[in-house]
Amino acid sequence: MRTPVRPALVVIAHGSRDPRHAATVHALVRRVRSLRPGLRVATGFLDFDVPSVHGVLESLAAEGVRDVVALPLLLTRAFHAKADVPAVLRDAPPRLRIRQAEVLGPSPLLLAALERRLRAAGVARADRPSTGVVLASAGSTDPEAIAVIADIARKWRQTGWLAVRPAFASAGSPAGFPRTEEAVRELRSLGCARVAVAPYVLAPGFLPDRIARGARDADADVLADVLGAAPEVARVVLERYDGVSDGGTGVCRRSAAGALWLSAQFPAPLRGAAPARLASQSPLR
Repeated sequence: MRTPVRPALVVIAHGSRDPRHAATVHALVRRVRSLRPGLRVATGFLDFDVPSVHGVLESLAAEGVRDVVALPLLLTRAFHAKADVPAVLRDAPPRLRIRQAEVLGPSPLLLAALERRLRAAGVARADRPSTGVVLASAGSTDPEAIAVIADIARKWRQTGWLAVRPAFASAGSPAGFPRTEEAVRELRSLGCARVAVAPYVLAPGFLPDRIARGARDADADVLADVLGAAPEVARVVLERYDGVSDGGTGVCRRSAAGALWLSAQFPAPLRGAAPARLASQSPLR
């Protein structure tokens, strides 16, 4: 009997004018391929970089591929995941059957990747009780994404850190999250002997550089690297792929005739939570 051909995986990255972004995405995709030999994995970008998502889908269709899992290389379900990715998938060749996987976060594996980056930057397990951590993300105005970041910080604090404070690189968050430098100073004033900044971002670029500047300006003791091609991130990619390719329901599905259904309930453990309240709690609680 012939082994069924598994759907191709199309990793959808945001893209950036910074060439380090695409280089990091490609390194992550190479790690994904190494973990799953034989799986067809392609990469498309929403903006700035090539190939575009539309171009990748056109190429796959021309090669005879029929089934695709589209995976947004995003950490939260904000505007790009809710609007940009579905929009570009609606314009895909009608002969493709496409299921959209969930975004990467939240996941315990991503927390493990953050821990890996902090260890590489010199933070030992024995340092936890005296160390405050700034969980520095790019930022969002989406209430669901904000609540998820707040919840990640709360859960991470429970693993032994003296404090974990979420911060945003972008300004104007309705959650009232501080910028990186403000969070570093706040943790210092609250009695943290050591403050580490852990960027909760996938690849270098404008906002990650702003996180790094904030850490330096506030004299943070440790600045970890971005998540990048950490093995835990690659494993999350494959978990999300398997979640729909093994019979799970994707966010959207396109039939050969081009019809589109919204066919999944998004996981939103904190939908309806009050992110401003979560963010305003003392990080030392």
